[in-house]
Amino acid sequence: MLKCRTLWRTLAPLARTSSTVCRQNARRAGLNNGRLPACVPAAHMSTAPAGGGRENQLYVLLVGATCVGGAIYAYRTVKGDSQRYQDRIDEISSRPLKTFTEEPATPTQSEPPAAPSPAEPSPPAPDADPADPPSAEEPAVEASPQEAAEPAAALIVEEGDASPASHKVSSHTPYLLIGGGTASFAAARSIRARDPGARVLIVTDELVPPYMRPPLSKELWFSDDPSVTETLRFKQWNGKERSIYFQPPSFYINAEELGSAENGGVAVLTGKKVVHMDVRGNKIKLDDDTEISYDKCLIATGGVPRNLQVIERAGEEVMKRTTLFRKVEDFKSLDKVSRNVKSITIIGGGFLGSELACALGRRSTESDLEVIQMYPEKGNMGKVLPEYLSNWTTEKVKKEGVKIISEALVKSVVSKDDKLEIQLKDGRLVKTDHIVAAVGLEPNVDLAKSAGLEVDSDFGGFRVNAELQARSNIWVAGDAACFYDIRLGRRRVEHHDHAVVSGRLAGENMTGANKPYWHQSMFWSDLGPDVGYEAIGIVDSSLPTVGVFAKATAKDTPKAATEESGTGIRSESETEHTASSPVASSAPSPTGVQHKDEYGKGVIFYLRDKVVVGIILWNVFNRMPIARKIIKDGEEHADLNEVAKLFNIHDD
Repeated sequence: MLKCRTLWRTLAPLARTSSTVCRQNARRAGLNNGRLPACVPAAHMSTAPAGGGRENQLYVLLVGATCVGGAIYAYRTVKGDSQRYQDRIDEISSRPLKTFTEEPATPTQSEPPAAPSPAEPSPPAPDADPADPPSAEEPAVEASPQEAAEPAAALIVEEGDASPASHKVSSHTPYLLIGGGTASFAAARSIRARDPGARVLIVTDELVPPYMRPPLSKELWFSDDPSVTETLRFKQWNGKERSIYFQPPSFYINAEELGSAENGGVAVLTGKKVVHMDVRGNKIKLDDDTEISYDKCLIATGGVPRNLQVIERAGEEVMKRTTLFRKVEDFKSLDKVSRNVKSITIIGGGFLGSELACALGRRSTESDLEVIQMYPEKGNMGKVLPEYLSNWTTEKVKKEGVKIISEALVKSVVSKDDKLEIQLKDGRLVKTDHIVAAVGLEPNVDLAKSAGLEVDSDFGGFRVNAELQARSNIWVAGDAACFYDIRLGRRRVEHHDHAVVSGRLAGENMTGANKPYWHQSMFWSDLGPDVGYEAIGIVDSSLPTVGVFAKATAKDTPKAATEESGTGIRSESETEHTASSPVASSAPSPTGVQHKDEYGKGVIFYLRDKVVVGIILWNVFNRMPIARKIIKDGEEHADLNEVAKLFNIHDD
């Protein structure tokens, strides 16, 4: 009604004016033409309308039409507004809410890569004593109570909102971890333990979240599950099942949401490689030209498998049929190859080569697969074990179904008649279908040039100080770190336990702990479930060694040790306090160093200037704290047989 009244007040004067103008124009037209209207009324006062009533009729019609039109317009406008209002209310009330929960972090992909069924996350536990190194089975500390209680931040966004969520990774992150391996994961957990609200971004060129590498050459090959390459779940020697992944995908938040996560979290940006590092500007560039700035950065780029130059020069066909074993994809690929070829040759007699030889050798007993292992040394682990023990290990590997070719130097490799022909320098010729090159690891220091970081000329890797710091706001951990050992000098270690401990320490120091690296990391190797050893310090077969051995029992195997202790991965980084007061065995010790044909269990001491710098525990488990303390003390020992008593190897 208000609209109609306003419209009437506006149109009525216009209508009256229009009528008067029309009458005046008509009169002017008659005078100009010399004609007068047939009837021109004289001027007079009357209540009747002038002009005989016709003009008033037109006036009434015009006003009436205007009123009707205005009423129709107002009616339609009010009705339309009402309908649009009701439609908007109905739409809003029926609109669903969409919840974006955490998913495996992917680099702006619409779908994350298929993830296996990883193990359930460990229950929360209070922070460990800062002086105690972490367990190598579960890198770094357990999740803090705040971290465990709060799932990765979830955003509730109304669908169709005018400002949709960004699909780009945040251009800044407080904590940037380059590399997606064990060291990075250990650092991330350590950072979150000390700073529960921290935002941590892990950038990795792999397509999966962080995982442990040791099972790739050990337990996964002994699985009875035909779909093990998809599930990546394995049974430990103690029978318990777990995944190679440290945490399930739900542990991580989406990399796109990290910047807005109220309680912080850990995100993994997969499939991306850091190609440039600006240490002055505190930023990096990815291979897709994305730039990310940071406050603190960890370089944990690990290493890349070495290859033989003769294979690299052999051509594309040879390279296609050669595996450089390092990642999950390499395990999947080699597993498939082993089921479809008749012969596999492993070049290399170190940890990885010997483990893969035993694993594939065990499989060869169930099929027609021929497994060959060749290396330049006289026996397996020839650079680590003393010769007598290396020879014994070689016989053990042969019993697993492996054909051994020792003192083998490769001269050339060619592809001929659908076979690979390996020509040795002494004239021997080996024909095979596939090659696995396990000849060592090259630390990945590609960022050294752009970042201006120092690479050690002797050991490789980024040189760091005692706090694992390379430069201001930059730390290095894992295989790529060349650190100074206060007992053994400058070193670079390529083992799981070192990645765990160095990653954790770097994470603590990134949050202001300022702790030196004092821990003596250990490493271990299993030649199947029956023979295994743990080592610490410098274990180099070129050093003088003293071995003390005893008769083994049924409990002196990796399988029995894990069943008794309940641990999975055996490298438990125990505290020095555990070994502060070792108790020697009361059993009599042998009168001299024992070199028998059967080395069931024992201890091998590696000496430098009459001081023990390395120890191998051969089928002796859960004694690493004692070995760690002996190396830390750095004392000369007149009788190592007495020292061996500390390990109770003569007790049944």
